[in-house]
Amino acid sequence: MNKADMEQRLWEYIDGFSMAEENAVVETLIRENQQWRQLYQDLLLVHQSLAGIDLEQPALRFTKNVMDEIAKNAIAPATRNYINPKIIWGITAFFILSILCFFIYGLGQINWVASSAPAHPLGIDLNKINYGKMFNSTVMNVFVMVFAVLGLMLLDEFIHNKQKKYHTPA
Repeated sequence: MNKADMEQRLWEYIDGFSMAEENAVVETLIRENQQWRQLYQDLLLVHQSLAGIDLEQPALRFTKNVMDEIAKNAIAPATRNYINPKIIWGITAFFILSILCFFIYGLGQINWVASSAPAHPLGIDLNKINYGKMFNSTVMNVFVMVFAVLGLMLLDEFIHNKQKKYHTPA
């Protein structure tokens, strides 16, 4: 057995972490083996010297001192102070315009030719519209999905700002 394994087993024995069977084996090794006995006495001295050391306690104002030091540093400004609102409105207008273009494209794909069937309130039979023709490509589906998610995010931000406006004290 190498020295590292011996130390590990002896530390577990000294600290009381080993099982009863292991304790009996280690006690036998300490009694019968000079190398184990010498290492046990060395580790026991280290253990006793460590037990006699008092740990330093931090100052009672430690947390307050740390917080005071942090408060001395400049705090980053809020994002609305350095983000130009015109850029945000421009991005929003782009996405709304894109959604509107896709809607117009979809309306343009509808066959508006009147049929001999009885007239419907809208002038077209919605059951006969081929929606697969409007949304037949994967790219179109991805764009619609992205725009829907972005639209929902914009709506969420709008509602969040309205709630914050009405719930903050003036």
